[in-house]
Amino acid sequence: MGRVTERRKVLRIRDGAVSSRPDTLVAEEPLEIRLNGRPLAVTMRTPGDDFALAAGFLVSEGVLATASDLQNIVYCAGATADGSNTYNVVDVRTSPGVVIPDITLERNVYTTSSCGLCGKASLDAVRTTARHPIADAPALRVEPELLAGLPDRLRAAQRVFDRTGGLHAAALFDEDGELLDVWEDVGRHNAVDKLVGRALQSGDLPLSRTILLVSGRASFELAQKAVMAGVPMLAAVSAPSSLAVDLAAETGLTLVGFLRGGSMNVYAGEERIALRAAAARG
Repeated sequence: MGRVTERRKVLRIRDGAVSSRPDTLVAEEPLEIRLNGRPLAVTMRTPGDDFALAAGFLVSEGVLATASDLQNIVYCAGATADGSNTYNVVDVRTSPGVVIPDITLERNVYTTSSCGLCGKASLDAVRTTARHPIADAPALRVEPELLAGLPDRLRAAQRVFDRTGGLHAAALFDEDGELLDVWEDVGRHNAVDKLVGRALQSGDLPLSRTILLVSGRASFELAQKAVMAGVPMLAAVSAPSSLAVDLAAETGLTLVGFLRGGSMNVYAGEERIALRAAAARG
C-alpha cells in the first residue's frame, strides 16, 4: 500500500546560496471506487484508510446511510494486466436489499483532488436523497468563542502537514469543542469522506451533534457531504461558494466561513450560533 509521504531531491536556493537536499512531499495516487463490482469513480487521494474514504464517498452519493447498508469493502486483486494488487482499486459491496440510486449519469467518473463533485444535479439531488435531515436533529448551539478556537486545534493535529505543507485537513468536533477525529489528504473532499466513512463503519451516523471544520474553502460538495452525514454545522477557514450557501439555507445547515482568529462570517443557520450570550458578555 502506498505511503502518505515520499522523498524527492530538490534544488534549494536561499539568498543566492544553492544546495541540494531531499524534500518530503505528500503522496498522491489514484483510487478507483467500484460499487458491487462496477466501476463508479476515480479520485486522486493520499493513500491511507481507503475503505473509509470509499464508504464516506458513498454516503455523500446517497448509497449508504447506516453501517447495516455496508456488507464489506475489499482491495481488488488482479487490478493490473499482470494480476498484481496495486491497492489503488477498492470494491464496495452493499448489503442485500440496499437500493442503489442512479448516480452514474449524474457525475463525471473522474474527480480531481480539488474537485470531488463535477456535474451533480445540484440542490435537488441532495434534498431528495438526504436520509438524515438536519431539521430533525437535536438542538445544537455553539458560542463564537468555541468556534474561534477550533482552527488552531485542527492545525495542531495536522502531523503530515508539518512535514510537507501540502495537505488539506478536515476534523470533527463535538459541541463542547472536543476533537473527535481528524484526517489529512491531498483533497479536502477525501479528508471529509474519510471522516464520514469512519463514522459510518462505527455506527455513528448521523453526526447530529458535531461540527465539521475544513481547511480552505467550503464548496458545494463539502456542504453536500455534511448534509448527507447529518452534520448540522460546517465551518471553513476560507470562503464558501454561492451554491454551498444556497444548499445550507435550503437544508438547515449552519455554514460558517472565514473562521480566523476571533472573526467569522455566518452565511446560513445562524440560530445555532449563541449570539445573545456573546453580546451579553460584550
